[in-house]
Amino acid sequence: MLPFVMLPRPLQESNVVGKGGSAGFLGKGFDPYTLYPEGDDLDMAKMERIKIDDLQLPPDVFALRLERRAKLRDLVNQQMSAIDKAVADHKLGEHYERALNLVVSGRAREAFSLSTESAELRDKYGRNTFGQSLLLARRLIEAGTRVVEVIWPKIANSDHHSWDQHVDLENRMRTKSAPMFDTGLSALIEDMDQRGLLEDYLVVAIGEFGRSPQRGVSTSGNDNDANGRDHWPYCYTGLVAGAGTKRGYVHGKSDKTASAPAEDPVHPTELLASIYHAFGIEPETIVMNHLNQPRELVKASAVTGLFA
Repeated sequence: MLPFVMLPRPLQESNVVGKGGSAGFLGKGFDPYTLYPEGDDLDMAKMERIKIDDLQLPPDVFALRLERRAKLRDLVNQQMSAIDKAVADHKLGEHYERALNLVVSGRAREAFSLSTESAELRDKYGRNTFGQSLLLARRLIEAGTRVVEVIWPKIANSDHHSWDQHVDLENRMRTKSAPMFDTGLSALIEDMDQRGLLEDYLVVAIGEFGRSPQRGVSTSGNDNDANGRDHWPYCYTGLVAGAGTKRGYVHGKSDKTASAPAEDPVHPTELLASIYHAFGIEPETIVMNHLNQPRELVKASAVTGLFA
């Protein structure tokens, strides 16, 4: 099954596309499979048009024929020891085998088939890009995918249901961003809990920063109207569920204006360390980067108070 998947659009700010989500120095072999349905950010039915052509056989190629092609490739490779030695570090044979299994088994294609879910459950998640992306994420997890990243379905610094609410904050929060987020995320957590998936899987919902405590004040050089809030990285909220974390628990506390943490602050690196901790991985484990240099996964300690 696909190990890592990112959907339904790349992370984008202005015209800069793909600001995160790749495997970085770990190499492209660990990059996610990307699923970006056609349609703009206001097209809330785009998840109905998912295309996974690269995960299915062409009409004129049946499974046995594809397997014969793989055997032929292996036969040719046996005569190319010098090339094999040159690309050994890239583990191409392993990647070929995974790709072949994905296409032949059909398991991935079935996971992407949202139409097999009941209309009632699809409605519960929300008939919009975010809700249906979360439902697809749950299906992928059940099928064996280990990590799914769901990007908020709007260019980061834009209008409508974007969270970058320099203007029209109340209307956008009440009618666009918040209802879509609350409906989808609550449905995902409840659905995963009922299926027993929260025993082993961790759900993390977080953004890059919060919003300024005062309306109409510029904190980053942006223009804000009287009903808008600017960027504020000094205090904001994240949500985690599953994988041994406490239920119904609030960690930390802000001051009365949400300007700064007042109790038990958590740095982003500590949240990342806590994610590794939930996976059973020591946060400061040393790995080798693409230049063969030693590097810690993250220089921080897990917030063990999050866990039961």
